[in-house]
Amino acid sequence: MTADLYLVIGLIIGAFTIPSILGALSEGRAPRTAAIMVLIAGGLIVLAVKEKPGGYTLNDIPQAFVNVVGQYMP
Repeated sequence: MTADLYLVIGLIIGAFTIPSILGALSEGRAPRTAAIMVLIAGGLIVLAVKEKPGGYTLNDIPQAFVNVVGQYMP
């Protein structure tokens, strides 16, 4: 798997974490599942930044999404 794929998966998991955190807090529960998701997302993003020489900037993120979709969609 490429660094772009790690970054995209990490960002998508991170985006799904936000509703999970808000739902748990609004119901008065501890956001345990959300905390695990944050750790997984953060780990994937750190792995992607370490594997790509020079790291990523905010301007590189849309291009990473395009690369991943173009690589895995026929």
